[in-house]
Amino acid sequence: MTDLTSLAGVEGQEISPEQIRGILAQIDLDLMNLVRDGKLAALKYAVNGGAGQSTDRAANLQSLLSARDYYQRLLESRPVWSTTQASVE
Repeated sequence: MTDLTSLAGVEGQEISPEQIRGILAQIDLDLMNLVRDGKLAALKYAVNGGAGQSTDRAANLQSLLSARDYYQRLLESRPVWSTTQASVE
């Protein structure tokens, strides 16, 4: 699949709370794998090139923690409804 050259025509739907919880669970799993013994990186790739870009354990950890914080705040900012029902006899 080729890269997009613009965002014209790209559509999407708002992410659901269940999807956010799934993202958080995946991030938590990646964090756990990152800090376990024998794991060097949660990411399965590195970017090498003329600019000398690469990733390491500390950078991965910081990225995952930042992403987790973002999605947690997104989840907490969602409106919450509480419904109750009374039975009058």
